[in-house]
Amino acid sequence: MDEDEFDAFYNASYRRVCAQVYAMIGDSDEAAECVQEAFARAWAHRRKLSSVDYPEAWVRTTAYRLAVGRWRRKKYAGRATDRAVGIRMEMPAVDETHVALVAALKKLPEAQRQAIVLHHIADLPVYQVAAEVGAPTGTIKARLARGRATLAELLADETPGAVWKEA
Repeated sequence: MDEDEFDAFYNASYRRVCAQVYAMIGDSDEAAECVQEAFARAWAHRRKLSSVDYPEAWVRTTAYRLAVGRWRRKKYAGRATDRAVGIRMEMPAVDETHVALVAALKKLPEAQRQAIVLHHIADLPVYQVAAEVGAPTGTIKARLARGRATLAELLADETPGAVWKEA
């Protein structure tokens, strides 16, 4: 993968991978940092990455693992993660339904949340989700079914302004 191909890959997938990792971990700043780090690592391994079937899956998995590693270090070390000092960038306003979805996703068990995000947000087929997380397709289907059922309950409870009128 040469520089131009990598630039095209980055431009085509950065925002999508950030949104997917954000949905998995529930922290947009942390997701953006982890995705940036994952792309930096992808740049360092771009020649090997060109032979991978799904380079975006490689970056997404790397970013997710970085986020989990940071969370573990933060939890067990009792100190905040290192952050560069700088001016906080303005982010566009987030849709309330998006916030509700991410909040509901945070309440799911990690395995169900990961399956839901990869299948419904990353738009991966079940067999590819199974390959990415290292689980059988039947397990992924079960996680999806349970996760969707739980999300339906959580989102039904948190729907703002839902007023039902009898006809």
